[in-house]
Amino acid sequence: MSLAQALLTGDPGYLPSRREEAWRWTDLRGLIRVLPPPAPAFCGDLPLASFAAPFPTEEVVIVDGQGPTGLDIPAGETRRISLRLINAAAGAGHVGRVRVSLEAGARAVLLQTHEALAGGYVGETQIDISLGDGARLERLVLADDREDAVSVTISDVRLARGAVFNDAVLTTGARRQRLETRLTHAAGESEARLLGLYRLAGRRHADLTSLIEHESPGSASDQLVKGTVDGQSRAVFQGRILVRPGADRTDARMGHHALVLSDTAEVDAKPELEIYADDVSCAHGNTVGTLDDEALFYLRQRGMSEARARAFLTEAYVSAVLDGITDQDLQTVARAWLAREAAP
Repeated sequence: MSLAQALLTGDPGYLPSRREEAWRWTDLRGLIRVLPPPAPAFCGDLPLASFAAPFPTEEVVIVDGQGPTGLDIPAGETRRISLRLINAAAGAGHVGRVRVSLEAGARAVLLQTHEALAGGYVGETQIDISLGDGARLERLVLADDREDAVSVTISDVRLARGAVFNDAVLTTGARRQRLETRLTHAAGESEARLLGLYRLAGRRHADLTSLIEHESPGSASDQLVKGTVDGQSRAVFQGRILVRPGADRTDARMGHHALVLSDTAEVDAKPELEIYADDVSCAHGNTVGTLDDEALFYLRQRGMSEARARAFLTEAYVSAVLDGITDQDLQTVARAWLAREAAP
């Protein structure tokens, strides 16, 4: 069952539902009764990407699932790429697929933006990423979907020996939104860092789901997701680390931490460890809480309004995630995104 299968066949029966454990908090079948028509070919002019502009790259544009399907970086080369995934057709459906391949020793920095020119769309995008021996990819995802959209993005990442993958996903949610990462350490000595940040308000929904599989000895993964929920919004975090037999000396860490800013907001979290190897170091943690009343009182006593004090504390709470972005240009873009979302 998948949204893509439902859109391609026109059959809502293929939509994932709450009966499936992995989708119980992001029910699409109960939400979508009639599937939208396919998006028509786009013929207009595209606006400049507001957050890609300060980032020096070559630009790849995909509109409503249509555009280049492959980004191949030869061995030893270094590239900086802006991948713009644009939703342009109101009330339409689309399915897209992109392949990103780095050969041995290649380096790349990828800014992936999800941009909406219209609302009411329903779409799924599959991103297939493969890193050869010793390759390195730094990716930043900015998911700016409309509040009435339904959007699913699945990143399938495979790391060869000695590959390094640093990833950061920032989102404001949608009517239903799922940003799923499936990462496989296919060979030894590979490294992955997965960062996530969500800022949800109104009735927005964001689902950050991940599966990190360690198949070979000596690989490492470090995941940190933080976010805030306000209004009637809902955040979902599902993180699973799977250490397969023979993947000795695995080092895996996972943490999810959320602030609930209203009585009607909700956070559902399910971190998991599944280990079938010896000599491993694995841990996970999860916290959900509210703003510290003493910290609020301290700031109010120093002249801040309550609204400004709350904004200051929430921005400080989530901004620590961005410290893990190692590429300075990507970090600048990410901090500009956060400043925009934190503005009153």
